[in-house]
Amino acid sequence: MTDGLGESAEVRPEVAVRDLGGGVRSVAVPIPDNPLGHTLVYVMDTDRGPVLVDTGWDDPESWDVLVAGLEACGTGVGEVHGVVITHHHPDHHGLSGRVREASGAWIAMHAADAAIVRRARETRPERWFTYMAAKLTAAGAPEEHVAPLRGGPRRSTPPGLAPALPDREILPGELLDLPGRRLRAVWTPGHTPGHVCLHLEEEHPAQLPGHGRLFSGDHLLPEITPHIGLYEDPDDGGGPPARAQPSVGDVTDPLGDYLDSLERVGRLAPAEILPAHQYTFTDAPARVRALLAHHEERLAGLLSLLQQPLTPWQLAVRMEWNRPWDQIPYGSRNIAVSEAEAHLRRLVKLGRAEAVAGSEPVTYVAVQAMRLS
Repeated sequence: MTDGLGESAEVRPEVAVRDLGGGVRSVAVPIPDNPLGHTLVYVMDTDRGPVLVDTGWDDPESWDVLVAGLEACGTGVGEVHGVVITHHHPDHHGLSGRVREASGAWIAMHAADAAIVRRARETRPERWFTYMAAKLTAAGAPEEHVAPLRGGPRRSTPPGLAPALPDREILPGELLDLPGRRLRAVWTPGHTPGHVCLHLEEEHPAQLPGHGRLFSGDHLLPEITPHIGLYEDPDDGGGPPARAQPSVGDVTDPLGDYLDSLERVGRLAPAEILPAHQYTFTDAPARVRALLAHHEERLAGLLSLLQQPLTPWQLAVRMEWNRPWDQIPYGSRNIAVSEAEAHLRRLVKLGRAEAVAGSEPVTYVAVQAMRLS
């Protein structure tokens, strides 16, 4: 575009920056075509320069907003000293590589998520489609849903298949090496196996009651219930084969991990929560109680549905979502099935549901219903 003098005028992206006090600011970095809208990237002052908590989605507009947001914070992308990643998902880790290229910053991540990043970089996109087709078939998805994943041209590559390898490992309970700050890692698996919250063990700048502030990533959000699905990826050896289910002792329990992690965060009782989406909030214990109650109600509802044998797909179709099943987009249906499977695993671990022997695809039924049949 041109200004009134006929000369080119720079088009600067709109940025939403908040000064949260105590040398912490947030930049809302957009997520393209996603109802979440944006990721809150936190910029924390240290004695060696700014450190970011998460970076946002790898997209040109997102990058421009992050760069402009750092400038609005009184710094620049080239000044970034380090990047601390709460978890490996592309709306959090996507721009980490570009930040490191521009600044020489280090990137830190929990080992469990770093392992996923490493495997993702080594896995061909075709392998992901083959893996998803096998998983959905094992879950009882109809052929018309699985067919688009089988062969043929790919319109797009799943995001996050070439994420940046981290330079540092985040150890649970450690104080991160941030000169002038006290930031402690709190391992909170559930949303991902290596998700971490980051406890800023410093007096709240507004003197709010509680113990410091908590960068919560996706673990604790003010209004959204985080997605809890399955951990497996194509090459970790833990995914279900197309014709069988692994034994209970051989599988992970993401929902169980998440519920345990919620209680751990509730006991911290931070004065304020700084989440990766939506807005900052207080009273973490109350939010934890609400989420624990939500999942207990969810499990009870699933047991009611499992009075008859159902595949994970059939269970997902019958579960309550934020819209009718026929209005849920294709990709979101895959996420819904993964969430149904995570809840099934919790019920099986608790001895409240069982797989029906000999069923293919595998069906599950409530233990009480099985005993009455």
